Amino acid sequence: MFVRYAVVAAALCLASPALAQTTASDHVALGDQEYAATNSAAALQHYEAALAVDSTNYEALWKASRSAIDLGEATSDARKRDAYYRQGTQFARRATGVNPGDAEGHFHLARSLGRTALSLGVRDRVKYAKAVREEALTSLKYNAQHAGALHVMGVWNAEIMRLSGVSRFMAKTFLGGQVFGTASWKDAARYMEQAVAVEPNRLIHRVDLAEIYRDMGDKAKARAEAEFVVKAPATEPNDPKYKSQAQQLLASLK
Repeated sequence: MFVRYAVVAAALCLASPALAQTTASDHVALGDQEYAATNSAAALQHYEAALAVDSTNYEALWKASRSAIDLGEATSDARKRDAYYRQGTQFARRATGVNPGDAEGHFHLARSLGRTALSLGVRDRVKYAKAVREEALTSLKYNAQHAGALHVMGVWNAEIMRLSGVSRFMAKTFLGGQVFGTASWKDAARYMEQAVAVEPNRLIHRVDLAEIYRDMGDKAKARAEAEFVVKAPATEPNDPKYKSQAQQLLASLK
């Protein structure tokens, strides 16, 4: 009798989703639900839970990197921001180690390194700029239409062109940053326009393209992109921030 009840109890445990062990894929799916609901912190928790089950789960790794970077972009606390970017970089490096032949891991590594570089001085930015460009181009090698990698290359060109001429000269001449000589406003606009073409409703592409147009002196195009961002619905975690940036840009163009 005891044996029979034990077998029945075991069968019930196996049949009940509530009692079954949660898999890494289950946690990734839950993380995706939170990401879709623009809840980056909860999404990151689920991706980390997936990695606790399977530390080599590629999807969980690059998505954990994505959410960590989103959280870094959203905070105004410099210490927390830098910690999130470091975490994003670590997840992305692990992702490229697990699956070096896919675009997502390389893109998120480029993204995390690029965000980190924006808070650094010229000497350190040179070091990061080389790695950002390499990872973004590697991502594009595996997916030529990867909007995120196209975006990174647009920002890469724009940020180098925004450096003073003296800073660019020093980087190229004394810091080993010869790759800085390849940057141009033309490529900044070209890459970002391609990102918009692939993902026309992604606000971050539009607001960064607006800033590139502004810095190139094309106020009409800058205004058109910024107005699109202001009017568009917010669908991603940091969209309210991008909409605020667009409003500030419009005010500066008057």
